[in-house]
Amino acid sequence: MKKIIQNIFGLRKDVGINFYIADFFYRRILRQNADTPWAVHFTSTVYFPKKISRGKNVYPGDSPGNYIEASNGIVIGDYTNIGPNVGIISANHNLIDNAVVDTAAPIKIGNFCWIGMNAVILPGVELGDFTIVGAGTVVTKSFAEGYCVLGGTPAQIIKHLNKDACSQFSKTKYAN
Repeated sequence: MKKIIQNIFGLRKDVGINFYIADFFYRRILRQNADTPWAVHFTSTVYFPKKISRGKNVYPGDSPGNYIEASNGIVIGDYTNIGPNVGIISANHNLIDNAVVDTAAPIKIGNFCWIGMNAVILPGVELGDFTIVGAGTVVTKSFAEGYCVLGGTPAQIIKHLNKDACSQFSKTKYAN
C-alpha cells in the first residue's frame, strides 16, 4: 500500500509518510516555506527557493535545522546530500548599511557532494564534484576542482579522493 501511495503522489522512498504529513501542515496550513516547491523539514528555513537550481534527487532543506538563503542564487548538482543544521548563505549584508544586501556570485555545489552537519557555506563559493564538507566546517573560499574532503574553519583540504573510483561509483550506482 505504501508503494502505491508513493507512486501515485510522486513521494520519495527514502522518507516516511510522516515527513509529508508534517510538510503539508507547515507549508500549506501554517505557510512556513510556502513558496518552496519541494518538501522541506518543518525546522528548516529556505529563503528565495526560486533562485535555487537543483539536480536529481536533491531537496535542500529536507534535513532538520537547515538555513538556506538564496538571494544571489544557489546551484546544486545531482545526488548531493545536505546534512542537518547546515547553513548555505548566498549573500552578506553591506558592512556600512545593514539594510543593503551585497551582491555576490551564486553558490555552486557540484554533483555527488556531501555537506556534513553544522557546516556553513558562504557567498560565492564553488565546490566541485565529489566534495565532502566535514561536520562543522566553514567554507569561505572555492574548491572548484572537487574530489576532496574539506575540514576546519576556514575550510581546507584534508584528503584528496581518487577521481577514477568516484567516477566508477557514479556510473555503476546511478546509471540512467
